[in-house]
Amino acid sequence: MKNYELVLRRVEADLAAGRLRLGERLPGERTLAEQLAISRPSVREAVRVLEAMGVVRTATGSGPEAGAVIVAEPASPLTALLRLHLATNHLPMGDIVQTRVLLESWAAHQAATRYLSDDVEFKELVASAEGLLDRMDDPGLSPEDFHLLDAEFHVALSGLAGNVLIAAVMSSLRSAIHGYVLAAVPNLPDWDATVVGLRTEHRGILAAIRAGSADDAARLITEHIEGFYRAARLSTPS
Repeated sequence: MKNYELVLRRVEADLAAGRLRLGERLPGERTLAEQLAISRPSVREAVRVLEAMGVVRTATGSGPEAGAVIVAEPASPLTALLRLHLATNHLPMGDIVQTRVLLESWAAHQAATRYLSDDVEFKELVASAEGLLDRMDDPGLSPEDFHLLDAEFHVALSGLAGNVLIAAVMSSLRSAIHGYVLAAVPNLPDWDATVVGLRTEHRGILAAIRAGSADDAARLITEHIEGFYRAARLSTPS
């Protein structure tokens, strides 16, 4: 389950139980992190997604107006996001691939630019993405488990751009991405060779981001997405 979903479930449960009301503030970042067993940077990312969905409004500072305030019941924005999620399952794979290239190449470019800054929180998120790659190095992973982590990695990369709407759209595409990628596995001539190549390409993309090489990061992620599409003989994206 994605981190923002954990926070969203907590908000829904607290609203239903009367522990939260519209206009009240979410528990503090540290409290949520401890209660949900996720990191504080993950809580901050989750709150940003909830803000993009229209569930909360945030204000910076340390006074009484600071924090994340509940401004809408989760049902309405969640329904809109779910509708987008379901719609993507019926889109042509080529359209999904083109959308991924558009969003992820831009996100990788932005992430590489951000890495040159002194944003400690951002670099913690990069380290979390690298942790997913470490988990993908497990030789015992099934294709399904590998591609679940693969989809998680690509969503994490998109989140590095710092644009909460891009992050929300990519999260909604996660199931569709995993579905078409997993369906493509039988078309691959050599899964073992493919997975080695995918690991290498993932590391190359992240290395370009860490180096601040924005153009290289965008190019590598485009080649990575389109290359898998071709290797699986799903046709060539136009």
